[in-house]
Amino acid sequence: MELPALVTLIALIEYLFFSMRVGANRSKYEVAAPAISGHPVWDRMFRVQQNTLEQLIVFIPALWIFAEFVSPTVGAAAGAVFLIGRPMYYNAYVREPSRRTAGFVMGLVANLFLVIGGVIGVINRLL
Repeated sequence: MELPALVTLIALIEYLFFSMRVGANRSKYEVAAPAISGHPVWDRMFRVQQNTLEQLIVFIPALWIFAEFVSPTVGAAAGAVFLIGRPMYYNAYVREPSRRTAGFVMGLVANLFLVIGGVIGVINRLL
């Protein structure tokens, strides 16, 4: 289960990076706390952080359920797709939001694969 653990930790590191970028850029873009809106670039950074948090609530449990009931290696591989998609999403969204689709779809597909696979794995184990 080392691979799913590593993937989980990398996902959390990505999220921490996005969070630190939001915090570090508050002064650059003059968005004083506790405001959650201001300069358009900062707004997009904040949105990426929030979207990543929204995705992690599905990703982390789905990864571990898939790893336990299907395969830790395949689960980690699907997790790697998610990990690659998040920085793609971040970079595209901050630069030009209309180009964020590829990174978003990578994460969505990885999450769907893990959730559906996890459901199938749990049902198979029950039967």
